[in-house]
Formats: sequence, C-alpha cells, structure tokens
Amino acid sequence: MTRAHNPESLFIPLAVLVERRPGVTRWAEHAWRAIEVLEEAPEVPPWTLLRQEPDGRAVFFAGTAEVALHPTDTDNYRHNLASAQPLVWALLRPAETPTGWRLQTVTADPGEAHLYADVGQDLLDSLPMPPRLRAVMEDFCVRHHKERGFWKRKRDQADPEALARRAPIGEAEG
Repeated sequence: MTRAHNPESLFIPLAVLVERRPGVTRWAEHAWRAIEVLEEAPEVPPWTLLRQEPDGRAVFFAGTAEVALHPTDTDNYRHNLASAQPLVWALLRPAETPTGWRLQTVTADPGEAHLYADVGQDLLDSLPMPPRLRAVMEDFCVRHHKERGFWKRKRDQADPEALARRAPIGEAEG
C-alpha cells in the first residue's frame, strides 16, 4: 500500500523470522509461515538460514520491513492495542528468489491486514506485537488520536424529469 507522506507518520523497522516445514501434501514440497518479529535484526543478509532441525524444519531471517504508523489510522491501532493480544501481521509474497518468497510488509493495522488477507498467493501471518512497538504505538495514539464523528452521506436529490426525458428502450436503438 502506498500513501502520501505525512511528516507526523512513524516508520519502525522490524525483523521477521520465517519457518519452512516439509509439505504435508504431494502438491507442496514445503510450507512456509512467519513465526516471529524481532525489534533488532540479526546482522546477516535476508533469507539467511538460521537454524536447521532434524525433522526438516528450518528457520530463516526473511529481512526487515517498516511498520508504518499514520495519524489518521489511530482508531485501528487503538482497537489492536485494546485486544487481549495485540498483533502485527507479516506478509510474504511469491517471488523469483531461491526460497520463492520475499518479505513484502509488516503492519500493525488490522484493517490493512484484512485487505492483504484477500490477495491471491500471498501468505499473511499474525504474530504477537513486540513490547517496544506496543509502547511506541500507545504513545503515538495518545499524541495523534482525534475522535471522528460519524457523517452520514446525503444522497443527491432525484430529478423525476430526468427519467421522463429518456427515450423508451426500443426507440433509443433506432
């Protein structure tokens, strides 16, 4: 998602760890999922193998992505923070890479995550929010949240004469 830059927006980098497991069907050699977000990235290149388990599971450092906090989205952040377990969502997108994936984004906005959930072959995983990000988001919401009233859209007034001026369906083609 691309947005116009707001000077009051914050961008917080997070590192993402993903797990590759042996596939459970004959159609997929491996299954991938994000398993953790870190506030400090390991000093290795993206998609570095960090751990290989005897059962075939492997953990990779997928890279870093910035969680964007925008002043106009504090309502969504507040809903996330008020939940029993605040979350972040990591999105992996198919790519022409050795692993077949790239880290697309990380978001703390449940509304944005919902939009990504409906996108084709992408993998979207929810993960517990790191404590420092939670503190930054709480402070951001205190500083930027503004209650917005509900505005009902008014319909345009119908022009009954407009319907009378249209030609009947059969005559319009002739």
